[in-house]
Amino acid sequence: MENPGLVSPNLVTFFFTFVNIGILFFILRAVLFRPVSKFMEDRAKRIRDTIDQAEKDRSRAKQMLEQYEGRLKNAEAEAEAIVRTARENAERESGRIVAGGKAAAETLLANTRRQLEAERRAALERFRTEAAALVVMASSRLVARDLNQEDNRRYAGMLLEELAARESGENRA
Repeated sequence: MENPGLVSPNLVTFFFTFVNIGILFFILRAVLFRPVSKFMEDRAKRIRDTIDQAEKDRSRAKQMLEQYEGRLKNAEAEAEAIVRTARENAERESGRIVAGGKAAAETLLANTRRQLEAERRAALERFRTEAAALVVMASSRLVARDLNQEDNRRYAGMLLEELAARESGENRA
């Protein structure tokens, strides 16, 4: 007995269903699977390109880092050389300034010594002149006669020679 509520398998229906599924498969494949596959392939390609570009960027960044580190080392070496040169120049300049100061001090000391010697000679000459005048005056009183100008000069000259001889003897001692 057949059950009227159930569908009986019919070969024609099965065949049409199978053909419909096949047609649907080709339509979906043409309309849906190919675009989706193409989209997925394009997406995979973009991802591969992005990864490749990231690797290139990473490699370039690594090279730049190495270059910058090299430049930094060079800059440090240059800075050390500049500092060393500046120190050497400063030492030379300070030596030159000190030598100049010593030379100026020696020159000043020599000038001062010459000036003192000149002042000493001038004072000695004044002393000799005043001493000669005192000796002449004292001599004239002792002799009790008035000496003439020629005698005064002769006695003063003798006195000065004697004083000079004594002074030369004292300077040597």
